[in-house]
Amino acid sequence: MAGFFSKILGAFSGGGDKPADGKEHMQTIGEYAVYATPRKEGAQYRLAGRIEHVTNGATLVRNFVRADLFSSETDTVETTFRKARQIIEQHGPGLFADGAAERQV
Repeated sequence: MAGFFSKILGAFSGGGDKPADGKEHMQTIGEYAVYATPRKEGAQYRLAGRIEHVTNGATLVRNFVRADLFSSETDTVETTFRKARQIIEQHGPGLFADGAAERQV
């Protein structure tokens, strides 16, 4: 039972942010680099990714993991880019305003 809870907590805490197939899928959205890093969970893939922005020569990173599960890695990647676009639109410049090198969104 404890293993079950640690898997759930790890999925949402950003731990184990390794892509399912060892590859990252990248797309530029405005001035941001977005990486889809779907996580394989059994026969499904969990939506996960990160948004990067270079400010004053430093790369700032915002990681995100969602509860969404998909049977296809391709569907997961496409949805990750849509979710990233939504995050960027909702937060605007405030997404990186705190100057933190890395954090969850």
